[in-house]
Parts: sequence; structure tokens; C-alpha cells
Amino acid sequence: MFCYASCKSRKNSSVNQEDWKEWSAKIKQASKKILNMIKVTDAALRQAAADGMDAFIHVFTEAYEQEMESNGNLAADTMSMLTAEQHSLLAYRIFRDEVMEGGFCQLIQNGYGGYIFDNPFAKVMRLWGIGDLSKLIYAAKKIYDAHRDDLERERTDEEFMAMYEEYEAFDDLEDEFLEKEEEYTAAVAGYVDEHIDLFATIV
Repeated sequence: MFCYASCKSRKNSSVNQEDWKEWSAKIKQASKKILNMIKVTDAALRQAAADGMDAFIHVFTEAYEQEMESNGNLAADTMSMLTAEQHSLLAYRIFRDEVMEGGFCQLIQNGYGGYIFDNPFAKVMRLWGIGDLSKLIYAAKKIYDAHRDDLERERTDEEFMAMYEEYEAFDDLEDEFLEKEEEYTAAVAGYVDEHIDLFATIV
């Protein structure tokens, strides 16, 4: 079992659930518009591909975050700057990093529960051909939906640590993700590589 005691990290996130609800409405409107495609360099992608599939994904998602942060922050007012495909890739990067570092409790406490579970992230993973990951996300969503208010409430550090005993239902899902993370990340990176024009303009 992965040990969270030494590696959990709670962030001060400006993201909240109202942001995600507002973003969901804005992204539907944005899908009707022609969005300026974010640019990444071919040199950066070649270097990242040599470093690993996670680094390859990070080139794109860092460009997304930089674009949003230059116009505000990671919240509803900048969410509509990304396409649905770009959001799905950013969601995977956030999901991967948070779950690997501190599990679902950390992901939710850091304010990303709505972004991951209220939006069609799990469905997109299935459409990208990563069915096992889609099932894992749906299973975690059931736990999240059943205990959302408690999972999202503000906690002290001690109360946060106690969540890992209170929500052992996440344990098997976290173990499964850690076991298959390289496979999932390679599959996501492969999809991006095969449909690269959906994710960025290469310069």
C-alpha cells in the first residue's frame, strides 16, 4: 500500500466547485467558437519524448496553464480558453500527479474533485481507448458523489491525515492506478501524438 504520510501535499487552490459549474457552462459556449490554438515547440516535444511520456504530456499542460495564468488563474474566467481535448489532457495530468502524490483525498482536498468528476473526463478516457482507466475514475466518482460534502470540507492537517483511514474505499483504486500508471500515461501520450493538432500548434 502506498504510504501517504511522507508525501501528501495540500495546496492553497483558488479552484472551487462553483468555478467548475461556471466553467462547464462556459466551455459549452466556447465550443461554438474558433479558439486560438496554444503553441508548443517541436524542440521541446522532442526533448520531452526522450525524457518520458509524462514529460511529453507536461509540455502541453504547462503551456495550457501558462496561457491561463497569464490571463488570470485556473478558474472559471480562464477555463473557456481551452478546448475540450485540451481540458481532458490537463485533467489527466492533474489526476495523475495528485493521485500519485497523495491519493484521491489529496486530489479532492486540493480542489480538483469537481474538475475530475463533474466533467466527462472518465468518458473521454474511454473514447481515447483507455477503458480500464475510465472504469477506475467512475468507481472513484461513486465514492466522491456519496461523500462529497465531507470530502470537500475544510480540514486541519490532523483531520486531513485522518481521511486516509476514513476513506479506505479509495485504497484499491489508488493501488490499481499506481500499478498501471505507466501504461495509462503511455496510452494518453500516444493518443495525443496521433491527434496532435487537437492539442497544440507545433512551431
